[in-house]
Amino acid sequence: MDTCPSIKNILLLDSEGKRVAVKYYSNDWPTNSAKEAFEKAVFTKTQKTNARTEAEIAMLEGNVIVYKFVQDLHFFVTGGEDENELILATVLQGFFDAVGLLLRGNVDKKEALENLDLILLCLDEIVDGGIILETDANVIAGKVASHSVDVGAPLSEQTISQALATAREHLTRSLLK
Repeated sequence: MDTCPSIKNILLLDSEGKRVAVKYYSNDWPTNSAKEAFEKAVFTKTQKTNARTEAEIAMLEGNVIVYKFVQDLHFFVTGGEDENELILATVLQGFFDAVGLLLRGNVDKKEALENLDLILLCLDEIVDGGIILETDANVIAGKVASHSVDVGAPLSEQTISQALATAREHLTRSLLK
């Protein structure tokens, strides 16, 4: 029986292995301490590799982990041992590129922490309950940007996608009156 590909977790750690943003979609790690132990094990296993140009793959505790580093951030996507590495790599690349778009190319820990809300929204747009929803970075970033629109900002200070979202919201309101 074929099953839908699923993600167990997405981790964004700093260069010391500390959490920046993490989302778990599996009950494999029931407690926070189990999650932190897994994150430490993942970081320890991968920290000596040079995954800066393209994604690398590792096996750990019966899980396939695809990962990539940029500046002082380490991106990880975990799936079960039967999961297709190419699908996991596509999810990783979508997350990686969407974060790059949302942070306007300044992908480092400081910028990530200042825009943590965008990164968490990004995770929500990519995966829901372990099921992959979207992997196209432009679509992900567009949806996240439309969620975080400052409706009070003048149209001249909004991006095109934000302006369209604002216009759509005004139209919806006027139709519902």
